[in-house]
Amino acid sequence: MSDLPRGVTVRRDAGLYGYERALRRAGFDPIAGVDEAGRGACAGPLVAAAVVLRDSRSGQVPGLADSKLLTARARERCYDQVVRRALSWSVVVVPAAECDRLGMHVANVEALRRALARLSEPPAYVLTDGFPVDGLGLPGLAVWKGDRVVACIAAASVIAKVTRDRIMQQMDDVYPGYDFATHKGYVTEEHQTALAEHGPCAEHRRRFVNVRRAASADQTVVTMEEQMPTLEDELSASVETDPIAEPEMSR
Repeated sequence: MSDLPRGVTVRRDAGLYGYERALRRAGFDPIAGVDEAGRGACAGPLVAAAVVLRDSRSGQVPGLADSKLLTARARERCYDQVVRRALSWSVVVVPAAECDRLGMHVANVEALRRALARLSEPPAYVLTDGFPVDGLGLPGLAVWKGDRVVACIAAASVIAKVTRDRIMQQMDDVYPGYDFATHKGYVTEEHQTALAEHGPCAEHRRRFVNVRRAASADQTVVTMEEQMPTLEDELSASVETDPIAEPEMSR
């Protein structure tokens, strides 16, 4: 998953949609882009998305770019455009406890695989960001900085990032004191201070050294009055079935 199919070339100045156009000319269609959000966070879920853009001007997304380069407001606008213009899209949420159980690499591959499986039509080719991802079961290519240079990967990065940010906003209400709405579960000075003061909550990933240290120092785990799995079920259901208050999570 590291080379383009034989005979397929993409010019450096081909633009954001160059990879998809070149692959379609070679007979690969549909083409999916996948990306994830939250892999490096020490709290909260891992979220993966898959997007197939239309092969027409109507499939071109205004303002599309790597989600990390967009402001929160621009990401929300771009999210709405991707959902409206995509031929098919899907999103998968892997809870923190599952990330701990599987390990981050396995959880990441499984999330991407499930996102691809939930598309309305199986893709003929998949484009991923960065390093090759084995185990997806489809021919594909890993593109360095793909979320900046490949439209369908950028679209997937926006879907994944916005979905996860919304979940972390909800978790901020459930676990006040950690400021999840601001740092989104990533390691920051403020997050470290909150861990030292409150200890880890049920949404912290125990595989992270800073979380384990905080747990051993505090000897407590912050929990809700109700069981956290119920919240996870609700969050997962809201994202997978109705992430933008529309009838379906994918199409």
